[in-house]
Amino acid sequence: MIHPSYSELIEAINTNNEDDDESMVLNSRYSLVLATSKRARQLIAGSKPLVEGAAGKKPLAIAIDELYKGKVKILPGKHEDEEEAAAAEETATETSKEENTASAEESLSEEA
Repeated sequence: MIHPSYSELIEAINTNNEDDDESMVLNSRYSLVLATSKRARQLIAGSKPLVEGAAGKKPLAIAIDELYKGKVKILPGKHEDEEEAAAAEETATETSKEENTASAEESLSEEA
């Protein structure tokens, strides 16, 4: 059996976050999986582990250990869908600006 279990991990995270108003209280396994996988991706990308004895462990195991020991706080934020929509909107705005600049340059070259 994997230690800690889902329920032990959620309880530990919520206990560790009681002192911090900014931290999120976890109610579901889904939230726990998202938080753990995000931290594991950070570790893969080069973040330093915040717990002792991380050498030789897989990033997911390290992320679980960090959450269980309260080394990592889970903060509420935008959902990935919202972030993707914002990024798409920004890209569309930049593309529109580039097209307007190109049209203006064409108009200037035609007038000359």
